[in-house]
Amino acid sequence: MVSGLLASLSLFASLIGLAYHPARLIPVALLLALLATAMGGRDNRLALVALGTGAVCFVIGMTVAVITANPIF
Repeated sequence: MVSGLLASLSLFASLIGLAYHPARLIPVALLLALLATAMGGRDNRLALVALGTGAVCFVIGMTVAVITANPIF
């Protein structure tokens, strides 16, 4: 139950990090997703989705921030 809450919080933070300072929010979201994965075990699909989404959002967010010359931090 707690791992699902952490995973959903991680998804939210990853998606918000795309629009607002990706280097601040997305690493925290990835840590939350890793914690949710560790708590939930291998069968927790939401935590795995949160981890994958965080990784994709990190790459896209950093790429967009660098291309548009927006602040990363």
